[in-house]
Amino acid sequence: MKMNWKKFRSMRLLPMLVAALAMTTIVSCNKDDDSNSGSARVKVSMTDAPGDYDAVFVDVVDVMINADASAQGDAGWTSLSGVQTGVYDLLELTGGVSQVLADADVPAGYLGQIRLVLGDNNSVVVDGESQPLSTPSAQQSGLKIQVNQELAAGETYNFLLDFDVDQSVVPAGSSGGFTLKPVIRVSNGVETGSVKGSVHPTTFQSVVKVQNATTTVSAYTDADGNFELKGVPAGIYQLKVTPAIASGLSVKTMNDVEVKTGETLDLETIFLE
Repeated sequence: MKMNWKKFRSMRLLPMLVAALAMTTIVSCNKDDDSNSGSARVKVSMTDAPGDYDAVFVDVVDVMINADASAQGDAGWTSLSGVQTGVYDLLELTGGVSQVLADADVPAGYLGQIRLVLGDNNSVVVDGESQPLSTPSAQQSGLKIQVNQELAAGETYNFLLDFDVDQSVVPAGSSGGFTLKPVIRVSNGVETGSVKGSVHPTTFQSVVKVQNATTTVSAYTDADGNFELKGVPAGIYQLKVTPAIASGLSVKTMNDVEVKTGETLDLETIFLE
């Protein structure tokens, strides 16, 4: 019987082609799995926008995240590992200073919200007198902050919680007391830039603010006149330096200050007159 060699070679090649196709499929699946597996690093820090008080102390007891966009109530919340609990003076978090609250690895994927949970030991100091800050909503369930960020495996995400003290500390009617109703702006360092510099003279503290139609970010200068505004979305801003009234110095304004994503704009020294 005469062998059909062409057909014979085809029969021998068929299993090899099937095996190669199977291997290709496995590799492809593994690549897809890799893009959706592993962990990302989440760093949550806290800073302050200025307020007209001697001190504002907040009692941080937990930082939680929720990866379930459809979760209701307390479902889906987990605490970040190694939370730096404690009582922090928000007015010390200025001049570019921030307080790390958590730095942890989390599963890669969708991150919906961050929850900042405060304890009972919150207070405000006005004219040298300390008064308790009632925090009903924060004590019960924590303040929920929308993030809506997709976390890629192997990447680090720096979320900055910027307390607006002026809006967060609210006089409690005729009682003379105060209530803490946290107003917090959250930013992701991957998607924002920063502005830094120094203000002279340094004898008096100044407030430095950048503002446009959609965003306002501000901070005090430190003892050496330095400042850094972090978590500023890319855009064109007006920068205003407002010295303490007692200084007798005039407000300084700079227009067309451009902030770029992932970059720090150094304005160097700003002189007040």
